[in-house]
Amino acid sequence: MLFKKYSLNNVKLRNKLLLLYIFCVFLPILLTNIIFYNVTANNIKAQKMDDIELVVDQITNEFNNAVDQAIGISSGFYTNTRIYDFFETEYETAIDYIEAYDFYLREYSRFSPLYYSIQSISFYTDNPSFIYAGGIRPLTEHTKEEKWYRLLTEANHPIIIRTNPATDSGLFSVIRELDYHKNKYNHKKIVRIDLNPLTIKQIFNNAAFTGEVYLLNGERNIEFSSNEEVNWRTEQLHFDALEFPEDTIFTKERMLSQNYLEGWRVAGTISENEILEELYKSREFIVILASINLLFPTLLIVLISKSIHSRLLRVLKHMKRMKKQKFDIINFPGDKDEIGELTNEFNKMSQTINRLINEVYASNIEKKDLQLREKQAQLSALQSQINPHFLFNALETIRMRSMIKGEKETAKIIQNMAKIFRNSLTWGKDWVTVRDELCLIICFLEIQKYRFGDKMEYELDIDEEAYDYIIPNMVFLPFVENASIHGIESVKEKGIIQIRVEKNDGEIVYEISDNGAGMDEEKLASLIETLKNEENMGENVGIKNVYYRLKLHYKNHFDFSINSRPGQGTTVQIKLPAEKNNISK
Repeated sequence: MLFKKYSLNNVKLRNKLLLLYIFCVFLPILLTNIIFYNVTANNIKAQKMDDIELVVDQITNEFNNAVDQAIGISSGFYTNTRIYDFFETEYETAIDYIEAYDFYLREYSRFSPLYYSIQSISFYTDNPSFIYAGGIRPLTEHTKEEKWYRLLTEANHPIIIRTNPATDSGLFSVIRELDYHKNKYNHKKIVRIDLNPLTIKQIFNNAAFTGEVYLLNGERNIEFSSNEEVNWRTEQLHFDALEFPEDTIFTKERMLSQNYLEGWRVAGTISENEILEELYKSREFIVILASINLLFPTLLIVLISKSIHSRLLRVLKHMKRMKKQKFDIINFPGDKDEIGELTNEFNKMSQTINRLINEVYASNIEKKDLQLREKQAQLSALQSQINPHFLFNALETIRMRSMIKGEKETAKIIQNMAKIFRNSLTWGKDWVTVRDELCLIICFLEIQKYRFGDKMEYELDIDEEAYDYIIPNMVFLPFVENASIHGIESVKEKGIIQIRVEKNDGEIVYEISDNGAGMDEEKLASLIETLKNEENMGENVGIKNVYYRLKLHYKNHFDFSINSRPGQGTTVQIKLPAEKNNISK
């Protein structure tokens, strides 16, 4: 009975799976990792110290190589008799010096790009005939007071020195006096080779070394360090006087191989915690791995359920937005399962519906709106006409009677009026040539000149090339009417209307100006605002009529501007695309 009570057959399947998972998967993996951790812990620590020593060796060798390159270049200068000849020659003219410089010294500029560790090469000399430029510097009394010059005179070999710490904390220079032929030459010559500070910084900030590196001179003062917390740049710090944390491990100090670097060495320090960091990571990895083995099945089920549910809700959300005519595209990473295919097909459907609405529905609305505006413009113009057929016939009768009576001037004016009314009878003629439009404008101006007499004059400046281009019917005439009635009529002085038409860079430029009453800024701004907002005709019917018809025919491919000042007149300029062939509008 007891056996039957504790039989596995009485354990729920969920618990069976849990027991199977714990004893067959979790515990074996956990024990294996613990044993592995304890066995390899000491090996990792020893290997880490070996790696650190190798990195310090690498830093030492790289710095040695950088110094060796500079020493090697200085040795080449030291034994080069051509360099000695160049520096000893007294040059009579600047041209002689420049030619000699190009012949002897220009070639050595190649060392900077050739050797990555070399930043620049410069020379010091007391030769007074030299031009101090291009790497040539004077050997002045001030120069002789500098530290490097004093050290150079005390030594019988090249010196390596870090320059002014306040300005170039990482700039090391190899300085050598060119005195190989000391008894033969008179002028003093010194070559200075500056090491690239970026190269020095890269050497000592080795990414493979997580501790701090110190470059020590023969007196164990710090010349360079990767430790930014130590103020070695502006202060002379002794390495042994520094205070280090208790867990600091010191590497073996490496002596630099150059004979000129007397006692210089490289030292490294690293925290014990940084060495053991890999061990800590290994221990954390075992815990993380065991947790993953336990939680992964549960997380996998949750993630799959969440993936299906969230993506279906996203598709449903966008489908509801379609009812409000919001055809947004679903952003997804291109899933290849069934839900991904459903999302992709939904996006295609949404794009198709949106395109059809824009191309058909919106296009029809825009077309009907433009047609309505055209009809409104025509209606507004027709409202200003009083039976033009009747008036045209009456004017023809009056003109004939005036001719019979010998009143030729009156007959000419009536003929001009008849031409204007005849044009109003052909409203359906949308396009005319510039020549026809100007003919109509001249008729109108002649009538106004007859009306005002000597008070009004007009001037025409027409480009012959512009006559045969086509423009919308009666697009210029309303501005002539405004200039004569609203501009000239309201002033006492003599009024002048100037009209200019020209073809310029694929455009027909029409400009009319008068010296009439003009408009103040507020009125002009109000007029321009009504044009932009496309308000009802109201006032300024002629201008609005022209502006709306220009938008109807040219969309936004035209330019329209008005400039006016009270008492100084008004200038209107219209720029239209130059066209010669009738096109369906």
